[in-house]
Amino acid sequence: MTDFVPRSLLFVPATRPDMVAKVERVRPDAVVLDWEDAVAPPEKEGARVTAAETLSASRPGADAVLIRINAPDTPWYDDDVSALAALVTAGHVDGVLLPKYEHVAQLTALRDALEPGTRIVAGLESGLGVADARELLAAGPEACYFGAEDYIADIGGRRTAGGLEVLYARSRVALAASLTGVASLDQVVTAVKDAEAFSTDARQGLELGYRGKVCLHPTQVTLAHEVFTSTDDEVAHAEKVLAAGESGVGLVDGQMVDAVHLTLARAVLARAGRPT
Repeated sequence: MTDFVPRSLLFVPATRPDMVAKVERVRPDAVVLDWEDAVAPPEKEGARVTAAETLSASRPGADAVLIRINAPDTPWYDDDVSALAALVTAGHVDGVLLPKYEHVAQLTALRDALEPGTRIVAGLESGLGVADARELLAAGPEACYFGAEDYIADIGGRRTAGGLEVLYARSRVALAASLTGVASLDQVVTAVKDAEAFSTDARQGLELGYRGKVCLHPTQVTLAHEVFTSTDDEVAHAEKVLAAGESGVGLVDGQMVDAVHLTLARAVLARAGRPT
């Protein structure tokens, strides 16, 4: 089981050092300087340079600092990995997001190119990546995320507000992550100004088994932390369940407590950072 379990993964364009400087205000568990989707092709080389200058000057205000490189089948990948390796060696970056993860060899090659201990977050965001999720995650990235937008585009579907079209894939990634002990991060909510939509989607992700959420806007970080951190009431109930279960079977608030409830209670305490 990984010890890297971010509740929030905030994306920031690597070409915007002004936005990187503002990360401190919301303090995400992890910030990602993006060299992929947020950067147009003519700006890819400049994004590497800007990121290096930004990170050399000051560390962003997040517990972990990551870079999202371009996918392995793109012309920018090799230069991205070289630039990333230098930033990791210099101590400016803790890890990397590998997008469009579809083959174990991609993860192996990336890990071999980086310092031991570099955190790798793998993106499962294509039909093949989702279909082979368990095998891909068994290869040992520290975390993964489900990319709903890229996935639905890849299989030729249509994205809807209800999200039924990605429910199977979203669930499959969460299941594979649980089976392999990899921390899982839920899909983005592109309506960045709709707090209710984000919170609702995040709660659905929690209920499916996700441990955190990909965020596209600073306001989403606070909402993610609210959803993926257990409340005081939840912690108190979980402690009562564990206490009742010490004898094997018990009652809490009139409901039977057995082994499965103990497992759920321990998960609640884990989200609160409480040892069990």
